[in-house]
Amino acid sequence: MLTVSVKWQKELLKAVEIDTSQPPYVFKCQLYDLTGVPPERQKIMVKGGLLKDDADWSTVGLKQGQKLMMMGTADEVVKAPEKGPVFMEDLPEEEQVVSLGHSAGLFNLGNTCYMNSTVQCLHSVPELKSSLVKYSHSGRNNDVDQTSHMLTIATRDLFGELDKSVKPVAPMQFWTLLRKKYPQFGQLHNGAFMQQDAEECWTQLLYTLSQPLRSAGSSENIDTVKDLFGIDLASRIHCQESGEETSETESVYSLKCHISQEVNRLHEGLKHALKSELEKASPALGRSAIYLKESRINGLPRYLTIQFVRFFWKRESNQKAKILRKVDYPLELDVYDLCSDELRKQLEGPRQILRDEEGKKLGLKANEKSSSSKDDDVKMIDGEGSSNASGESTVTTSQEGVPSDKETRLTGIYDLVAVLTHKGRSADSGHYVAWVKQESGKWIEFDDDNPIPQREEDIVKLSGGGDWHMAYICMYKARTVLM
Repeated sequence: MLTVSVKWQKELLKAVEIDTSQPPYVFKCQLYDLTGVPPERQKIMVKGGLLKDDADWSTVGLKQGQKLMMMGTADEVVKAPEKGPVFMEDLPEEEQVVSLGHSAGLFNLGNTCYMNSTVQCLHSVPELKSSLVKYSHSGRNNDVDQTSHMLTIATRDLFGELDKSVKPVAPMQFWTLLRKKYPQFGQLHNGAFMQQDAEECWTQLLYTLSQPLRSAGSSENIDTVKDLFGIDLASRIHCQESGEETSETESVYSLKCHISQEVNRLHEGLKHALKSELEKASPALGRSAIYLKESRINGLPRYLTIQFVRFFWKRESNQKAKILRKVDYPLELDVYDLCSDELRKQLEGPRQILRDEEGKKLGLKANEKSSSSKDDDVKMIDGEGSSNASGESTVTTSQEGVPSDKETRLTGIYDLVAVLTHKGRSADSGHYVAWVKQESGKWIEFDDDNPIPQREEDIVKLSGGGDWHMAYICMYKARTVLM
């Protein structure tokens, strides 16, 4: 770690720390926070010319206490006119975010697109943000290690920055703590940080948040992350040779979509993944035998995450190869037929109510004068509506203003709200991007620090079949009813 001073215009920035284990682009992001000069406009004079984003610090020859010269103009700060109309640029930054309709992008700190896209997808879950806001520095209990506690704080703070800023955010603190908690994300190759697997980052981050956010801000024992993302599976394990049969249950954060020559659609891949063969010791036969494992969903979450299993280990090249096959996925996903008999029975009532309510909606459009419904016992919440994170009972208010106990019920029907894509031929290279549906219903492509509006019809075209961006993780939001 070196400390330098930086001369910029009439300012002298003293005691600026440089982490020489990170590329110069990270240093430029620090200067952006201090000066407002975007990294691409910064010209920093060093021995031998200008400092490049990917330069090797060991060849730059910096010394402790050295003074550097930086040239570049900061982003213009638009002053509000004393009179006349108020434009979006004149509003406070937090109000600009609201007017803009989407949150900020994230600077790539050196092959960190896997992390940026994961953060953008999870940042779109309001219930997760709400739970993080309730978590405080002093909220750590004995079951949570210090690194997990600090990574949770960093996630909370980063989500807050994204909501308040219209300019790209440099997630340096979050990235530092992510690497401290999971050193594999800090792997270097030729002095540069390596590309990592976004699904691994997604799973590890949820696993880390699950402990600190358990019962955060509540006296009840609520597992926020499990309620939001956890999927309960009930499995039957059968050996045809010996007739042995056992059962087991497990909780996971995502369903897998297996890809083969027979799989053309997401639903087919999910069915394939819920059936598998495994070899293990058979007590009855006294040797190893083949068992068939058949799983069914026995508990659904608020947000259903699906991973397309596109990467596999290729022994010939000794690396993760990618399956480019096109697999179509829908904007609306119904997983009723993947559920256990017990869960199906629980879903039947809410599904009928949902169908009735959607039928009424269609009817009301034709005759708006009869828009008032006499049936106040049921309220529908679609994929974009608010929902209670626990999935248990929630309190609603009737038209007369009198609180009434209602229970939020899942229907097994989900709406697509985020897609994380990968472009390239290998998991250890290429580029990750997040495509996230906003509260307004508009879709935004978050390509690191560059948010780009997209059309909904183009989102389902990210299904693969070539070298373009293809879906690697899809996140669906539950369509629920209040009963």
